[in-house]
Amino acid sequence: MPLSHARRLATVTAGVTALTLGLALPVLAHVTINPNSAQQGGFTKVAFRVPNERDDASTNKLEVTFPVDHPLAFVSVKPVPGWKVKVVEGKLPKPVTTEYGELTEAVTKVVWSGGKIEPGQFQEFEVSMGKLPTDTDQLIFPTTQTYTGGEVVKWADEPKADGSEAERPAPVLKLTPASAEGDGHGAAASTTPTAAAAPTTPSVAPAASASDGSDGTARLLGGAGLLLGLVGTVVGALGLRRGGRAS
Repeated sequence: MPLSHARRLATVTAGVTALTLGLALPVLAHVTINPNSAQQGGFTKVAFRVPNERDDASTNKLEVTFPVDHPLAFVSVKPVPGWKVKVVEGKLPKPVTTEYGELTEAVTKVVWSGGKIEPGQFQEFEVSMGKLPTDTDQLIFPTTQTYTGGEVVKWADEPKADGSEAERPAPVLKLTPASAEGDGHGAAASTTPTAAAAPTTPSVAPAASASDGSDGTARLLGGAGLLLGLVGTVVGALGLRRGGRAS
């Protein structure tokens, strides 16, 4: 290939790569909720994953707004080293009837501050919450990200009806109907449905390991026997040859 053609090809390849990365980075840089789905009517644990998008500033504050149209009766947070956390409760626009009674107040906001997410890094902020509503298929958590330089980025756009991605999408937790095997009670029921059945579920792995061990031993003994047989045959043949020469 002529050198000029090779240079052109390299230039085009570099341009396509840069364009691809440029299109992909904004998607990867969104504040997201992980996992992004849970069962209706149960409890779940999620993590708000926050990447730092700036090269010249650190993220030092995160504010997550909780839904008040479908309030959550129980919310607890996992401590994050180096960060302060504040759980804010407030009055609901209108009372909500739950199995625990009439709910007039609920967690409306959780704020983490004081720490740093450096350029090129991300941090996860974990929350346990429930019970998840059964009359909606999603919960939206508008989130505000603040940088050390004073810049404030709001991730608050709701999902678009046509399925396309919003410019600054808010974290969304999708809710799916509870499985027929369980009623959604407890964190294990919504996050690890098979955990409760694990002790009574027979394990196949130990049996397979034992079988593999037996086969290996049998093959080893068989191989050793074959080797000894071959040695005996060789020794016998040598003895016969020597006997023939002596006579």
